[in-house]
Formats: sequence, C-alpha cells, structure tokens
Amino acid sequence: MVGHKKIYKTLHYFFVLDSLANTLVMKFQKQPSKFIKPLVPTPSNLKHYKIGFIDELAPLRHVAIVLFFTKNRNEDPKFVVQLEKSLEKVLTRLYPLAGRYVEESQIVDCNDEGVEFIQAKVNIKLEDILGLHVDVRPVDEFTLETKPQHILTIQLTAFECGGVALGVCATHTVVDASTLCTFLNEWASMNRDENEIKFTTPGFISSSFPAHGFRPMPLQLLTGDDTLSRYTCKKLSFSESAISNMKEKAIKSGRIGARQLSKLQLVTATIWRGLISVDRVKHGNPRESILFQPINLRGKMASSISKHACGNIWGICATKPTILETTIELANLLNDSVTKAVNDYSKVHHDSEQGQTMVLNSILDMTNIPESTNVIPISSWCKFPFYEADFGFGRPIWAVPGTVPVKNSAHLIDDEEGNGVEAFVFLDVKDVPYFEEALDNIFNA
Repeated sequence: MVGHKKIYKTLHYFFVLDSLANTLVMKFQKQPSKFIKPLVPTPSNLKHYKIGFIDELAPLRHVAIVLFFTKNRNEDPKFVVQLEKSLEKVLTRLYPLAGRYVEESQIVDCNDEGVEFIQAKVNIKLEDILGLHVDVRPVDEFTLETKPQHILTIQLTAFECGGVALGVCATHTVVDASTLCTFLNEWASMNRDENEIKFTTPGFISSSFPAHGFRPMPLQLLTGDDTLSRYTCKKLSFSESAISNMKEKAIKSGRIGARQLSKLQLVTATIWRGLISVDRVKHGNPRESILFQPINLRGKMASSISKHACGNIWGICATKPTILETTIELANLLNDSVTKAVNDYSKVHHDSEQGQTMVLNSILDMTNIPESTNVIPISSWCKFPFYEADFGFGRPIWAVPGTVPVKNSAHLIDDEEGNGVEAFVFLDVKDVPYFEEALDNIFNA
C-alpha cells in the first residue's frame, strides 16, 4: 500500500491479505436443527399477513447479522433452554417470523411452523475471530442462509473459550435491518428479565403500503464457483478521532463552511470517492456516478411510524449523477440530497396516495439508470442499536452485518463505542490495490 504508515496514523482502517484469512481453519460441529414455535398459537384471524409494496420490491436476498459475546453462562445447561423459551414468547408477538412465505400469493402464512434454530460448536477461540477482525469472510460461517420459504434462521455457535456467536438471518421480503434489530432487542429483553415485559414494538405494519403485485427489484448478486476467489469483503474502521480529524481538516480548508456533516456522510463520501477512483482506473476516464442509499422511513414521515415498527419501511435516496473531485464535495452533495429527501418525506403521510407514490417512485427510479453510469449502493445500519442486545450476559463486543455479494457495494454500522463507523466493502480482488491507493491519497491530500 502506498504511504501506508501515514494513513494508519490518520485513519484507523485495516486490510488483510486473503492468505491470512485462509490460515484460519474452522471446523463446525452442528446439531440437528429444531424449530421454535410461538408460545401461544396465532389467532385464526391473523393467519395471513399480506406484504406491502416495499416488501414486494425488496431484493431477493437476506438480511443477516452476527453478534459476538465474550465468556458467559453458556456452560449452564439452562442457557440454551432459556434462550428457546424467551424466543417462544417473542414469536408470540412477532408471529410472522414463525410463518412461511408463499411467493405465489405474496403472503406470509402465519402457521406457527417455527423459526429454525441451530446449535453449533467451533474449534477455535473467540479471540481468533477477533484477530481476523478485518476480513469478514470467515464470519459468514456463523450464520446460515435461511431457506426461501422460511422467514428466519438462527444459529448459536459456542467457542472453545466459552464465548458465543449469535447469527440471525431473515428473508428481506419480510424483514429489513430495523426489523432485525427490533427482534433481537425484544428477544434479549425477554431473555434477560424473568418476568414478562411490555413489548415496545407495534408489530408488522409494512402492509400499510398496499401491495401492487410487483416483483422484487433486480440485484446483481455475484454468483459462481469462483466468487470467493475473485471477490472479497474488506472492513474499514473509522474511529471517532479519525472522523473528527477528517472534519477538522475540511473546516480548516474552507470546504465545509458553516454546514454540519454527519459521521455517516463523511464516511460514505470517503468510500464513494474510493470506488469512483477504482472505476476511473478500470475505464480509463471518469464516468458519471450515482449513489443509492436506503432511508429508514420510521420517524421521518408526517404520519407517526414507530421506530420499532416491523416490515420493510424504507425508501431510496439517490444522489444524482455528477462528476466531483473531492471527498468533501461528495459529502456536501450527500448532505443536500439526504436533507431534501427527509424534508420531502416529512410533508406526506405514509398511508396517503401522495406519500406512497413518493416512496414507490424513489425505489423504481433505480431501474432507470443508464448503463454507462457507475452505480454504487451503500446501506447504513448506523443508529440501529444492535450493540444494546444484552441477553443477560453482557452486550455484544462485535456486530457484523451479513455480507451481500454485490460488487462495489458497502454496508456501514456503528462501532462498539457508538461514535465510530465500521464499513464492509465488497470488491473485486484485483481492485483492492486501487481502492487502497485511493484511500491513501484521500487522507494524505
């Protein structure tokens, strides 16, 4: 990497060679899966949950996360039993998760067949995974992709040291990142408290965006036997101090002025700029670029949508094609674009024709992009309280979103302290040196 010593001082980010990841040989011992059903059967009048149009348009992929916990009570034989019992209670409230999705009729059959629950052991210590904290390829082993008709799959993996990894994977047709976070925190609260607790979630409400019979949005997932050898998912860590330094440097240069840029906008702009540089190297000339970001609509529309509401409740913010040279210019552009989108959503009700049309058009606009445009999707899970999921044995020490094989895409999530950002960027292996050099140039400019 060019000037790597300098950039390590400026930005706490790390790259790891694939050969390092390959030195970690994990052997899993998995028990036969079981299905955890709601404690109380779902009433007959709630047996069919009709999905909404955002659910319909959600890409055919999964939403997943792995939470890592240090040494805890998992040696207690009641540990897993308690998890299963609390899960039964949560599923009584969030009953669609225990159902089956019927693609032909686009409904969730809330038949209480249950959530797939898998127990596993792995022949390494938790610190071995944390040592490879920089490449998430080994982490994918800790959560299984749920079957198409199943809504949710859970895998609890025990390490030799007594730590555990809790992997949760759900179909995007029914669940978004906010829903996944709400589920985990409700489950954790139920498991932590012996007495019954009051649920904070209003349940699934995405059907309030009436379905139109749409098919899922196409997403160019990378497939094939050579995917793992050709592509890699790299982790970047932006500490609070590094982000502050970025902002201070931009203010001193006069590129920010009076406007306040969020940590998310600065980090997103940095990754965007790096991917633009990669694209320029590969095509030999600058191309127009457009950034797509999902916007969580909870709390952003004129009608009140609880932050705990479940289902797909999001729109798309597209930062329009332009050719800009600096990271701060991109950050300012992002700021303007997101501010306008949030302001527009705040003026309409989610259950009005105007509001639903606005949300629908924001998603459908993704299909009208010229092939010559460099399209970059970046999703942010920042502000979702995954690190608050305390099951009674402490909060997670690391939360890793499930990687999606979409080239030149990124997932962002808060770090453990909550003030920094971790980014997981999916790249062609051949493009990694160009991306590294671009970041080096950004932070040494």
